[in-house]
Amino acid sequence: MIGRSLQVLVGFLLVAAITRAAKMDHLQILDSLLKDDYDRRATPTNHLNNATTVYCELYIRSFGSISPVTMDYEVDLYLRQKWQDERLKHAEITEALDLNDPNLVKAIWKPEVYFPNAKHAEFQYVTVPNVLVRINPDGEILYMLRLKLSFSCMMDLSKFPLDSQVCTMEVASFSKTIEELSLEWKTNNPVIMGKGLRMPQFEIVKIAASDCQESFQIGNYSCLVAEFHLSRSVGFHLVQSYLPTILIVVISWVSFWMDVDSVPGRTTLGVTTLLAVSSQSSGIQSGLPQVSYVKAIDVWMGTCTAFVFCALLEFTFVNYMWRKTPDSRAKVPEAANGKTLPQTSSVQDTAAALSVSKCCTDSTEAVAEVRCPSGPTLAANKFRARRIDELSRFCFPATFAVFNVFYWSYYLS
Repeated sequence: MIGRSLQVLVGFLLVAAITRAAKMDHLQILDSLLKDDYDRRATPTNHLNNATTVYCELYIRSFGSISPVTMDYEVDLYLRQKWQDERLKHAEITEALDLNDPNLVKAIWKPEVYFPNAKHAEFQYVTVPNVLVRINPDGEILYMLRLKLSFSCMMDLSKFPLDSQVCTMEVASFSKTIEELSLEWKTNNPVIMGKGLRMPQFEIVKIAASDCQESFQIGNYSCLVAEFHLSRSVGFHLVQSYLPTILIVVISWVSFWMDVDSVPGRTTLGVTTLLAVSSQSSGIQSGLPQVSYVKAIDVWMGTCTAFVFCALLEFTFVNYMWRKTPDSRAKVPEAANGKTLPQTSSVQDTAAALSVSKCCTDSTEAVAEVRCPSGPTLAANKFRARRIDELSRFCFPATFAVFNVFYWSYYLS
């Protein structure tokens, strides 16, 4: 038993020694390659007077924090670059050399690329510098970095929150012109999203990778751009913005079923709903930038505020009609019993006048002043006030429904 354990231990030490020796051989070969007339300032194809082609690939680990206020978004990604460097061929060893030593990484030529539309960038150092250089035996080099970046994304919020946005991510050469360095996307799937990647407010519809060219007075530079087509998820705004305002507007219509002379109740309801929709609108606008054009949410909140305000105006007009008294200077005809009747303009008003005359005839003078102060004109005004309330019960919901049809069909098209 002890002999077998010694054999296992000796075998393990032998494998470790061979592995260490192989690594030393790898480092020695790399040192010899870098010492033999290797100039890290020159491009791999500088001696051929051709542009070095670098193939780029993006692997997105996280995509989020899309802010309409600051017009930017944050990503955590791996930038992978591949190119051919004949100077680093090592036919003596058939396996690739993986390097993560920053000093060795600095000793080889690398493409000097940057992100033109990046507002902020951080290189990841936890727990070690997140950089990898893999040198294949045929001289193909894979250079991979992990970065955390914040990109600008100029959004058009005219249809917010029913909008779709296109955010871009640009990769360009910083110091090498197109005569020295040519950037190209990887042939298959140049931009890969991490498995299970989800965003709270947006859905990625598609990703389009294309070429671009940065032109300056000092020269033209190769450039790549990835376009992320995003569609905003409306579920959050339905729950937080649209449904509460719809309920507030509907509650304001309750006053149409209340008595006309219920002044405290109808006034309180109208003012409360108006303040509620105004507070809702202010809360929504606080999270949006101050743009010069009208947004879809502005149209919605403005219309809802107008409906609540019109409901309050309707009560004001109805209450005025209810309390309106006839002109005491108007000429009135005489009744058969010597009493005077207010002048009427229709059969209905005449009937109301006779009713009031009978009321005043059957009562004492003191009681008549209380029971019949305004005659048939006041009765007609009260009838019109109730009629306006009855029409409002139908007109307000119907008009709001028509507005919803036009609003949703226009902004969702």
